[in-house]
Amino acid sequence: MNGQPLTGRAPAATAPLRLGTRRSALAMAQSGMVAREVTRLTGHPVELVEITTYGDTSREALAQIGGTGVFVSALRDALLAGRIDFAVHSLKDLPTAEPAGLVLAAVPEREDVRDALVAQEGLALGELVEKLAGAGRTARIGTGSPRRMAQLNAWARARGAQLETVAIRGNVDTRIGFVASGELDAVVLATAGLNRLGRSAEITEHLDPELMIPAPGQGALAIECTTAAGLPDGGSLTAALSALDHLPTRVAVAAERALLAALEAGCSAPVAALATWGHEYELRLEGVVGTVDGATLLKMSANGPIVLDETAEQQATALGHALAARLLDAGAAALMGERAR
Repeated sequence: MNGQPLTGRAPAATAPLRLGTRRSALAMAQSGMVAREVTRLTGHPVELVEITTYGDTSREALAQIGGTGVFVSALRDALLAGRIDFAVHSLKDLPTAEPAGLVLAAVPEREDVRDALVAQEGLALGELVEKLAGAGRTARIGTGSPRRMAQLNAWARARGAQLETVAIRGNVDTRIGFVASGELDAVVLATAGLNRLGRSAEITEHLDPELMIPAPGQGALAIECTTAAGLPDGGSLTAALSALDHLPTRVAVAAERALLAALEAGCSAPVAALATWGHEYELRLEGVVGTVDGATLLKMSANGPIVLDETAEQQATALGHALAARLLDAGAAALMGERAR
C-alpha cells in the first residue's frame, strides 16, 4: 500500500463486489465457488458478506416456522437495501415468487440431484433396516424434511419394514454427528451439499429417485441481484452474472418450481419434483405429494418437448402447471396440510 493509510473505499475500478451469503459452512463453500467464477469473468474481486437468516438462528422445525423463505429473506432485504450487490442461495430454499426489484440472474449447472444416506457401519438403507430388525431394533433415521420422511416411510410400508423418521435440525456436521455418536442410525442429506463440502466419502448410499425424488431445485444454486445492479466499471451486473447461467438447468428447475407454486406448497410441505432431460430435448417431470407417515403417496409424471429458446422457461412452467393440476385433481391438496397462500 506504499505506506498510505486505508481510508475510504477503493477506487471504483477495483472496488470489490459484495456477495451476500449465509454463514454456514455449506453456504460459504457454495458462495466461494461463485465468487471465484465472478472474479474470473469480470476481473473484479468479490467480498463475501456473511448474513444471518432467521432459519439459521431458530431451533424450531422448518414446518413450524413456515419453511418458505426463512433462509432467504434476510439476504433479499440486504440486496434491496444496497448492503450487498448479489446473493447466492440454494435454489430449493428460494420461494417461488420473485420480489419486485430482484432478478434471478443465473442458475449455474446443477450438481447431483440425489439424496444421500449417511449410516452406521457404512450400510445401505435396506441393509441397515434388515440388520437392526434382526437385532430387535427399529432403524432411526434423521431428517428435517417432511418430503424425505414421507418417501422413507412409504418405502418402509411397501416392504413391511420397521423404520422411524426423526426430525432434526442443524448443519451438516451436527447431522452427521448424530450418526457418529450413535444417537441415530442414519441421516439423509443432499448429495450436492456433501460434494461441495468435500465430504462425499461419508455417503453410504445414494438414494435413487425411484426411491426418493428430490426437492424442487435440489442440487442447483440461484444467483440473485437487483434489476439495476451495476459493476464498479459501469457495466451491468445482471449481464455479467448471466454468463454463469446454464439454460437446461434453469428450464428444468422452472418446471419443478412451477409445480410447487401451482400446488401452493411451501418448501416444508411433503412435495417432491424432478425434471430430467431425455431424447431430442424432451423434458420429463415427476411429481410426488404424500403424507409424512407414508400412508399415501401420489406420484405422477408428464413429458413435453422443450425448444431451448427465449420461451423455454414458459414452456417448462406450463408443463409444471399441467402436472400440478393432475395431482390436485387426484387429491393432492388434502395430503399437504395447510397450503401456502
